[in-house]
Amino acid sequence: MGRPLQVYLDEADLKRLERWARDRKWTKSQAVRAAIRALTRSDDPEPLLRASGMIEGLPADCSERFDRYLEETFVAEPPAPYRAPRRRATKAVRR
Repeated sequence: MGRPLQVYLDEADLKRLERWARDRKWTKSQAVRAAIRALTRSDDPEPLLRASGMIEGLPADCSERFDRYLEETFVAEPPAPYRAPRRRATKAVRR
């Protein structure tokens, strides 16, 4: 179980958060958790620069046509839908 966190946002930030979460069909809590994880994932500000030149066999035009190659190979999975825990139906007591 997670621990609660209370955050005060000004109206503009709250609207941006709501819009961002709604566009992805996420709750605001899910959006905040994703942002925190993305911001704290690594202490290294440029991990891709460190990896530069480490992969052999890439096409010569990879840097120029990176988006095309990424589209051909990357398949994103949608996030799991958020569902509130379901309450179990109580059985009727027989008398």
